[in-house]
Amino acid sequence: MSINRVTVLVAAHKNYQMPTDSMYLPMHVGSLGKKSIGYQRDDDGDNISELNPYFCELTALYWAWKNIDSDYIGLSHYRRHFTLHPHAKDKWNAVLKEKEIESDFNTVKVFVPVKRRYYIETLYSHYAHTHYSIQLDETRKIIEKKYPEYISSYDKVLKQRWGYMFNMMIMDRNLFNDYCEWLFDILFELRAKLGEEGLTPFHSRYYGRVGEIIFNVWLAENVKNGKINKNEIKEIPLIHMEKINWWKKGTAFLKAKFTGKKYSGSF
Repeated sequence: MSINRVTVLVAAHKNYQMPTDSMYLPMHVGSLGKKSIGYQRDDDGDNISELNPYFCELTALYWAWKNIDSDYIGLSHYRRHFTLHPHAKDKWNAVLKEKEIESDFNTVKVFVPVKRRYYIETLYSHYAHTHYSIQLDETRKIIEKKYPEYISSYDKVLKQRWGYMFNMMIMDRNLFNDYCEWLFDILFELRAKLGEEGLTPFHSRYYGRVGEIIFNVWLAENVKNGKINKNEIKEIPLIHMEKINWWKKGTAFLKAKFTGKKYSGSF
């Protein structure tokens, strides 16, 4: 395997315009049994491609953990990228480039998207209203059993009204290894405990959603124990490559909170 300064996977399930900067590696997630779309497949090497209907972009994260040897490893999405110019008219030219952050590599260990704020919801209540709280409750039990030192950070983070979401990050390789080992140990146990029986295909993808929440738990605990200094974390804005229907998204959010109507699909 070649060694690069930084490799950021771009998770995609179909052909789409991709960033041209050399740090990006387009990744065909859920590629097992499917024809090539010209991107790196996630069924190559050590992989969990068959779990993509449930783990979403985390199959790309797993593949990077097992198959990429870079100093920094990251993950973004084909329609959502890091940027230092979130209001740029030319969105594709605004996508983050390696040269824009290379001066940070000596001091920053974890690049994260800017906080997503929920204002009227905590991370737990938002999940409970839009999905199924048992999935977070069982995750807590697993963490309490396998990683008890994390439980106070779990309880604190789930009461926050903000989080670093979307399973997006760019991380120092050593920290990335630690995170993935922790994350997938928990998620594989969660699947063994709950599985997907009785869930719609949309709600069966809860492992990816749990993952984006407990990333915040892992990060908070490693700041608390001194493994990561707060100054070694840098927030970077996001840019969405397509328009978001905020009316539809906001209406669904309010219905979930006040009427109990859970999400039925992505926005």
